[in-house]
Amino acid sequence: MKILFAFGTRPEAIKLAPVIKELQKDKINFKVEICITAQHRHMLDQVLDIFNIKADYDLNIMKQGQTLFDINVRILQGLEKLLATSRPDIIFVQGDTTTAFVSALAAFYSKIKIGHVEAGLRTYDKFAPFPEEMNRRLITHLADFHFAPTKQAKDNLLKEGVSKKQVLVTGNTVIDALKLALKINPKLGLPILHKIKPWNKIILVTVHRRESFGKPFTNICLALKRIIERNKDVEIVYPVHPNPNIKIPAHKILGNIERMHLVAPMDYLPFAHLMNRSYLILSDSGGIQEEAPALGKPVLVLRDKTERPEAIQSGTARLAGTGTNRIFEMTRQLLTSKKEYKKMSQIKNPFGDGKSSQRIHKYLLTNRNRP
Repeated sequence: MKILFAFGTRPEAIKLAPVIKELQKDKINFKVEICITAQHRHMLDQVLDIFNIKADYDLNIMKQGQTLFDINVRILQGLEKLLATSRPDIIFVQGDTTTAFVSALAAFYSKIKIGHVEAGLRTYDKFAPFPEEMNRRLITHLADFHFAPTKQAKDNLLKEGVSKKQVLVTGNTVIDALKLALKINPKLGLPILHKIKPWNKIILVTVHRRESFGKPFTNICLALKRIIERNKDVEIVYPVHPNPNIKIPAHKILGNIERMHLVAPMDYLPFAHLMNRSYLILSDSGGIQEEAPALGKPVLVLRDKTERPEAIQSGTARLAGTGTNRIFEMTRQLLTSKKEYKKMSQIKNPFGDGKSSQRIHKYLLTNRNRP
């Protein structure tokens, strides 16, 4: 059975890596091929190196200042040529990126089956997050196999008319990836820690989403500044996304502040270890809402809505929004109340046990011929 994995960003690579490695081990039943679009070139290559994954095809679409229109057109054109010569039985896509949606669309045009890893996530607001919410909804209507990370994600799919036979609850593959990463180099050195007093609490911050650009991001930065100014035992580590909409205001508002460490984007491996070393995480990322609970780290989600309500419902994450005062007050509570911190840090991770890839493997062996 020939399976083509198509992906183009760092989060996709992280979450597909354990599935790729699992299927590559079964050489009797599967031939695995990798196509990268390189929607995000540099950060993607880092992950491929960490997990020792080699691309068979590289569409290399990334260019400076690319728009969603550019990405869509170049991926479709690249996959049209590729699929004309390579005819996989299934194309695997992950999550909600533009690469995932357009790859699924190309597979549909070529009448090739589609497997969707991390299916069924929803906010039911088509502009939050943008364009991810519509990407994932559109993939659902194209996919043949839906690998839902949680029961709630499965319920979303069934509500939208997907057949129960096409859905498997797997847990999230990001937990598989995190466990693999922490084993690769468990004693990894982190240069940033040399600048941090060992008795101080580390708050790890990531912000990158389009809907955060402008005033919401300014508000977030002002909250971070206030947190540092009013908590002398706290240090913030913020790997700043290279997008100018993030990078320029971040350095303007937060640059040259004591105990505020603005660093370049980190490779996945050191980032995983930094998550493990942190006291608390503030982020608008989706993946971190899933990873951090596996490490016992509370997450304040810097968004108004999340497609991962399981994190909120279980108590491992809380919605902080993008208001300066709210972010500051919610952070202060976790820094000063051991009871509140314990309440979030000791909950079982709702996103799985690290065996998602094995479940996908087993499912394919018994369901690959399903129409």
